[in-house]
Amino acid sequence: MLLRVCCPSSLFYLRPLHLFSSTSKLPFCPSFRRQFRLTRSSSFGRMESSPASSSSPTPVTDSSADSLAKDLQNQTLGAVDEGVKVKRKLEDFNWDHSFVKELPGDPRTDVISREVLHACYSKVSPSVEVDDPQLVAWSDSVAELLDLDPKEFERPDFPLMLSGAKPLPGAMPYAQCYGGHQFGMWAGQLGDGRAITLGEVLNSKDERWELQLKGAGRTPYSRFADGLAVLRSSIREFLCSESMHCLGIPTTRALCLLTTGQDVTRDMFYDGNPKEEPGAIVCRVSQSFLRFGSYQIHASRGKEDLDIVRKLADYAIRHHFPHIESMDRSDSLSFKTGDEDDSVVDLTSNKYAAWIVEIAERTATLVARWQGVGFTHGVLNTDNMSILGQTIDYGPFGFLDAFDPSYTPNTTDLPGRRYCFANQPDIGLWNIAQFSKTLAVAQLINQKEANYAMERYGDKFMDEYQAIMSKKLGLSKYNKEVISKLLNNMSVDKVDYTNFFRLLANVKANPNTPENELLKPLKAVLLDIGKERKEAWIKWMRSYIQEVGSSEVSDEERKARMDSVNPKYILRNYLCQSAIDAAEQGDFSEVINLIRLMKRPYEEQPGMEKYARLPPAWAYRPGVCMLSCSS
Repeated sequence: MLLRVCCPSSLFYLRPLHLFSSTSKLPFCPSFRRQFRLTRSSSFGRMESSPASSSSPTPVTDSSADSLAKDLQNQTLGAVDEGVKVKRKLEDFNWDHSFVKELPGDPRTDVISREVLHACYSKVSPSVEVDDPQLVAWSDSVAELLDLDPKEFERPDFPLMLSGAKPLPGAMPYAQCYGGHQFGMWAGQLGDGRAITLGEVLNSKDERWELQLKGAGRTPYSRFADGLAVLRSSIREFLCSESMHCLGIPTTRALCLLTTGQDVTRDMFYDGNPKEEPGAIVCRVSQSFLRFGSYQIHASRGKEDLDIVRKLADYAIRHHFPHIESMDRSDSLSFKTGDEDDSVVDLTSNKYAAWIVEIAERTATLVARWQGVGFTHGVLNTDNMSILGQTIDYGPFGFLDAFDPSYTPNTTDLPGRRYCFANQPDIGLWNIAQFSKTLAVAQLINQKEANYAMERYGDKFMDEYQAIMSKKLGLSKYNKEVISKLLNNMSVDKVDYTNFFRLLANVKANPNTPENELLKPLKAVLLDIGKERKEAWIKWMRSYIQEVGSSEVSDEERKARMDSVNPKYILRNYLCQSAIDAAEQGDFSEVINLIRLMKRPYEEQPGMEKYARLPPAWAYRPGVCMLSCSS
């Protein structure tokens, strides 16, 4: 059976139009769309862009092309019987080390900073110095993924093993080699400069989980740095990775957070004023830490290393996308592209094409979910993009407080705001284009397949984003006008993004509500608005009530649905900073409070309401609302 699905022309100016307002400081041009097409240039990373048609894009509809991943995963074997829960000690981990065994490695084992050629990794042991390291936080749910007995956290030598100061039996530590585009410019070799992977653990479900210590010492990729991490950034990474998981957003995880007992020198604002800060280590966990840059570095080095790109792709498909290799080739999955010649891309004839399409869709879904909760990553370089479609590398991230499409939490990003909230969809596409270029250079996919992957990113993002925003407003179907006017109003009046949607669920769909009562449910977030702005909000509220009132869903049911997608609690930067300030004085109680709070972000949690308050004035000082990459 040949399945042909017509794809609309590229929608590659992806920032939803309603993310822009006349008050924005950015020169946004919502009427101008651009589409990426890979060129035949042999220059690595080069890409051309051209104006797209000014005609309205074809509406995106549900079809079998909406998620290639779902189509392919339906062909996998049935679920594994969970059986009895296994509880292992650290010494009993079932190590696999496929990355080290199946891919080329660096013949040297020293940590001298250097260019590492023809290798995917360098074997290196943790070298961090510790002085009575302490376990200060851990995740029981991550321990369960690893079949780790929770009692292991009570072991006196647990901090030594998970800091790397004492070898973990069976581990085979290494640092990964990768490159990347940073702020749009090719940066060459980067690599794990302060992260050391201990290896891969197979659990009782045969799931593969990679354990990585962040801040465990120098590697050949550390350049001029010390390979260490400080407590403030480690707390942020631990809390946010677990918070994002509980929000339902794909992310790397964190098993535990430890202090080293040693100070680390850091210049937080890069202003020539370094200071001593407490050192720390986070044990990160993911099924893979492969990034777009893991492939880019080898493609950038010419023909000699192109075979490594293929080997890495085969490795990823074999271990992390096995459903692609098991596709039934008797049932062709072919799709029309948006090209002028109406060409067809057959995804079963080239597993690498199917792979890049799934990565594109996963990435689009991830970015759409970020936009839904107001998360801004801050450093969306290609070396910070996971091939699994996970949020990875938590640096100067931030959740929106007052709605501002141009918000960036990264001080380094301030001049151009490349990675601001509104730009994230476009940057996700740009990064997919760079990754597609890499596979094309390695002759794993052709230009039509690369372009199709980018089209799928655009379609998937718009589908996911529209569905998310409709659910946030309790709408039975997407209404562009209602959502556009809402976000414009929120931007003008700097309305708190999280609290607004939570309170919106309290609005009754009663068209006869008196005008002086229309805005009462939103009183806590519509602060200091004058007469003109109040009239704008009343006008919007009437259109909203009319829209939700047209469905047969009751007010109570709509509120329950909206509360299930609009979190009551998010990890605001000022909450993180309060926990960090106390922790640096030896008090980790607030870290523990936030861990507990963020486990149930969609629930009311009586007694915890203070954590949902608007940020205090001190939250807008440098180092709280905005941070640098220093850690």
